[in-house]
This record gives sequence, structure tokens and C-alpha cells, in this order.
Amino acid sequence: MIRRLAALLVTALFLGLAGPGPAQAAGYRYWSFWDRDGDRWVYATEGPSTARPADGAVQGFRFAVSEDSGDASRPRGAASFEAICARTPARDGMKRVALVVDFGTPADAPSGETPPPARTACARVRQDATTAEALASTAKPLRYDPNALLCAISGYPESGCGDQVTTTDKDNASTEPSASSADDDGGPSVGVYAGGALIAALAAAAVWQARRRRNV
Repeated sequence: MIRRLAALLVTALFLGLAGPGPAQAAGYRYWSFWDRDGDRWVYATEGPSTARPADGAVQGFRFAVSEDSGDASRPRGAASFEAICARTPARDGMKRVALVVDFGTPADAPSGETPPPARTACARVRQDATTAEALASTAKPLRYDPNALLCAISGYPESGCGDQVTTTDKDNASTEPSASSADDDGGPSVGVYAGGALIAALAAAAVWQARRRRNV
């Protein structure tokens, strides 16, 4: 009997004290960086401050909330080098890089901010220029954090950088914290009370068992 109660106690404490798992997944609000490969976007393998695109490259940026690169939102809209750079003639010693900048949706925007319309630009820069330099030539002001993470393009967003948020789904970001598992008055959860009750039951059973053995 003691062993059975002990097993119940362990189970109840594990379920009760641990409480329900988080209903929403943690995500981050940030600018993702993409390379155009044929007719599709591929998540860039290095940051814009170190990437050095070739002449004729198409690169994109998308501001959104995502958990990781696997579910990051891709840039939207036209992504053709010929269309974006049609009015920017080639020049000796220079290269042209087509840029797609997607500021995201209102659902992904920080509180109080509205995303500007998506835009494209053709950056004509020196041959050894990085993507960051190409972007700076067409979409200032840029803002970076001390770790060279791109925080803002054309001043958007005004503040924050890679902020952690709570996502209710991939297309509807929310900055509201998840509900607390504690009672409204800040007291112990139901699991704590259940664990206490079982501890008392186990103690009573132990006393009863000991008395029974002495009387045998």
C-alpha cells in the first residue's frame, strides 16, 4: 500500500507542479536575409555585413516574427534582376545588385508602428562591396546591434532588435505574455495542494501500517 501511494504521489507532483505546457511558442521579431536562387528564395548563410554578392545578384530582406530560419517569412513581390535594374545601366568597375525589401505585415509590426510598403532598388556599388553597403546606398538609415545584427532598414522599426515575442501563429504575432499557471490571488497552484494532500495521506498510512505491525 505504501509503495502504491508513493507512486501516486510522484505522479501527482510531476503533473501538478509542472503545470500545463506553454500554449504558445517563442519567436523573434527581426529582419531575415535571403538570396534569390532561380525562381525561389533561399535563407542566406551569412549576414549582409559580410556577404559580397556578384554582379546580377538578387537579395531580399523580410521583417517578420518567426521561431527560426526554418519558418521565416520570405520576401514578397517581384524579384527579377532584369526588372529591378532595368533603369540602372552597368558601369565599368561597378556591380549591380537587385534588392527586395519587404517591411512585413501590421501583425508583425512592433506596437505603435506601421510597416512601410515593400520596395525594390538597384544598388550600383564597387565590385568588392558587401550587401550591407549595397543596402545602405539605397535604403538608409540602417541600424545594427553590437553583434552586427541588422535591426532596422530605412529607420524601420524605430527601436528594438531581434526582440523575443509570443506567437499565436505564424501570420499573427502577439506581444501579450502567456497566461500564468498560478491562481489569481498569487497563491499556490492546484497541483501544490494536491501534492500536499497526498503527502498527508502517505504519512497517515505509514503510521497506520506501523501500529498494525506492533499489534500483530
